[in-house]
Amino acid sequence: MPVLTRTLTVETRGHDDMINLTDQVGQVVASGDIKEGIVTVFVPGSTASITTIEYEPGLQQDLPRALERLAPSDASYEHDLKWGDGNGMSHVRAATMGPDIVVPFKEKSLLLGTWQQIVIVDFDVRPRRREVIVQVLGF
Repeated sequence: MPVLTRTLTVETRGHDDMINLTDQVGQVVASGDIKEGIVTVFVPGSTASITTIEYEPGLQQDLPRALERLAPSDASYEHDLKWGDGNGMSHVRAATMGPDIVVPFKEKSLLLGTWQQIVIVDFDVRPRRREVIVQVLGF
């Protein structure tokens, strides 16, 4: 079964920065010889996540607010006590959301819902250069 692997580089601001990757992932899928299958989008590291969301200003505010209630930035985290880097909540948020998603595609087109976009969310406490692995598998 053919496999195509590409790496996207994304500059983030940290602090729940959310970046739409849908077009870039779609371009990777369209660039290869694989017409139908699945694409995995994965971010290495433990303070960012890949998910889908309706990428619009309201939800770009709502998701971080919800995650603030789940893993408050002003809470005490054992990670911070050990390492002193202040990003314990970043690790908890990323672990909750996960580092990857799998999206089916057909005729080199992503099979996403009308209002569904693929995003990276960077929870770290500083800007980062993130590598995002896009792996296409199919026929």
